[in-house]
Amino acid sequence: MIRKRVYLVMFFSVLSWFFPTNVQSESTNKIILLQTKGPLTPVMVEYLNRGITRAERENAEAVIFQFDTPGGQIDHMNNMVQAIRASEVPVVVYIAPRGAIAGSAGLIIVLSGHVAAIAPETAIGASSPVSSEGQDLDSTIETKEKEILKAEVRSLTTKRGPEAVALAESAIDDAKAASVDEAYQVGLIDIIANDLDDLLQQLDGFQVEMSDGMRVLHTASAEVVEVPQNLIEEFLHTLTNPNIIFILLTVGVQSILIEISSPGGWVAGFIGVVCLALGIYGIGVIPVNWFGLIFLTTSFVLFFLDIKAPTHGALTVAGLASFIVGALVLFNSPVTPDFQRVSVPLVIGAGLFTAAGFITIITFALRAQKRPVQVGAEALIGETGYARSAIDPTGTIHVSGELWSAQLESGASPIADGVNVRVVGVQGLRLLVRAEHENAG
Repeated sequence: MIRKRVYLVMFFSVLSWFFPTNVQSESTNKIILLQTKGPLTPVMVEYLNRGITRAERENAEAVIFQFDTPGGQIDHMNNMVQAIRASEVPVVVYIAPRGAIAGSAGLIIVLSGHVAAIAPETAIGASSPVSSEGQDLDSTIETKEKEILKAEVRSLTTKRGPEAVALAESAIDDAKAASVDEAYQVGLIDIIANDLDDLLQQLDGFQVEMSDGMRVLHTASAEVVEVPQNLIEEFLHTLTNPNIIFILLTVGVQSILIEISSPGGWVAGFIGVVCLALGIYGIGVIPVNWFGLIFLTTSFVLFFLDIKAPTHGALTVAGLASFIVGALVLFNSPVTPDFQRVSVPLVIGAGLFTAAGFITIITFALRAQKRPVQVGAEALIGETGYARSAIDPTGTIHVSGELWSAQLESGASPIADGVNVRVVGVQGLRLLVRAEHENAG
């Protein structure tokens, strides 16, 4: 009986090790802190949802969503707004650190928060909609998009007063951006906070309106629990960098071409497929001019043709020009924001490196075409062996580890069995030979 009790104690001890209970932490006054930077992406949407879900599960006091964004696609914005407005825990949207912006769709995300906070030396606004390529919309579509966004803004800013509504609408109609003071004076922003500690102090005692009524925040002694992005989220978020996307596309296409030109392996093809898949995901997130893909595709076709039908580098030079133009058109359209543009030196350097690689391949191909035949009977010319039978005028010789039918070279003397011979030519399926000690006639 005692032994059974010992076993039970050991069993529950192991369970407590793997599944610890944390009753005290659940009852602690918590603030869930989310921090992110960059354009709106599906990853950012998932990150926000994960943070809100955790805050609701742990009955946190509030969620602070600190972000710095130039904006992004409207569907991502709508998903984030819906998550914030449906949250059972107050969400404080905080534009920080200094120098951060809440541009374009970021403005509406700020307004959707139960509390809108901003750090000094930041900006908000410039929310006119553009196409997924970063270009101006057709007049009819533009009007529809603006009216929808303005209606959403009015619903979020009605209780902030007419001046706040007017400023938010002008950000959509005229792409107007507002400074910290301008946004705060008209009531578009609730709090100006220097840092997180300052924000927590100002939030203490702040009243927020939730779906179930007014709620008072108690943040003075709250425990701040930072929820970082997980490894997959960080990796996918990195794919919004146009320079990384460009490198992935370049490596991917090169690897595929290597696999096509030298079939039989799988490493190059596998690398190419993975890089292209990641690159396509990236260009599906950020605004690009898809017309640039035509030039990029053309460039790699020209590179490939120059390998199969060498033109001494002419097609490679044309491919290099098409490669550079395509990359710049794809990522660096006139209306593309600076933060989403690819580095010009990177494009030129990658283009030169790619062209140099293909020129090297072409050089080896030309050398291979000019190199003497290294297989078959022709490869034996100049080799020495010995007669396995008398050759007069035909016989058999042993050369390079093989037996060959042989015939005397014109004017050569008969060769006895076992005499060393030299191969001087090929006639049909026979090797032309003469005695090793005999000079050519």
